[in-house]
Amino acid sequence: MNNYELNWSDMAFGGKKPLKSLKAIFIAPSRQMSQARFVQIVKKYLPLGNIVVALASEDYILGYDNQPQFKTLDKSVIENVISKVNLSTSVHKITILNCSQKDILDIYNSSKFKSVLLVNGSWQYSFHLRPEYYCLVNNNIPFEYISPFADGSEAISYDKSISLIDNKINQNQVVNETEALSIAIAARRDSFDTSFQTGVALAEKVKGGYKIIKTYYNKTVPYRTFAWHYGAQREKHCAMPGDLTYYDTVHAEILMAIDGQNLDDKTLFIELLPCPNCARMLCETGISEIVYSLDHSDGYAVKLLEKAGKTVRRHVVNDDILDMES
Repeated sequence: MNNYELNWSDMAFGGKKPLKSLKAIFIAPSRQMSQARFVQIVKKYLPLGNIVVALASEDYILGYDNQPQFKTLDKSVIENVISKVNLSTSVHKITILNCSQKDILDIYNSSKFKSVLLVNGSWQYSFHLRPEYYCLVNNNIPFEYISPFADGSEAISYDKSISLIDNKINQNQVVNETEALSIAIAARRDSFDTSFQTGVALAEKVKGGYKIIKTYYNKTVPYRTFAWHYGAQREKHCAMPGDLTYYDTVHAEILMAIDGQNLDDKTLFIELLPCPNCARMLCETGISEIVYSLDHSDGYAVKLLEKAGKTVRRHVVNDDILDMES
């Protein structure tokens, strides 16, 4: 470790002076970004003060294990830039803070930063619903959402570089209800929607179980990295999860409905009970059966879909399936 690298583990139960004395602009633990983007950030914020870059000890953003779009920032991407800055005549310097993402509340509470930069796509669920948001607000620490991409072209190129998983489906395989639901849940891993990832599986009932036809996931539009580059509407407006006015994503059920598949007498497997809007849409399709795991909205969709003649069944799966780390 050099003079411009700190370990939170060395300070957690001791003095915080090495970090507090920097009075720095803090880049919170983040997902990956390009060196070009990091250079942009340095050029904009270094004139304003010292910068501390937090590098997460985890390989993925918490809650998104083994999802390639949520890999954490690697030191190798930024270390040459940091070295050049710190060897230069710049009055302000850049320090690396090695920490766990689980340490962040303690870091905010004990280190008075000048401001905090939050790289979009670096947390699970909307930030204004997380404890870190209230911690920053209560400690009067200004914060700003920033893009992980240098420009729109880089955001689109990154989107295209992340491959989908639905080509792994064996359409000839007969699966049981639990396996079908696990396939639906696995499909969510392609989603870039950090407010909540949802996957669905369209299936045909056959002797002995179900055959999966195709999977879908809730998709940020007009491209998957759009909300990361320009900022999520929910976070900009501090909107609640059920508020679809401020939302950047098309629900998986809608993508299924407009895909051209024959839905007559098919079964829809989905982790989260369809929202009221999607439930109303599904009433007008030939889907005959909906199997879900997580409930919400006081079961509105269940009541509506059943009145429309659909069979609706809740199938609770265990945490191992919900985690979907395979």
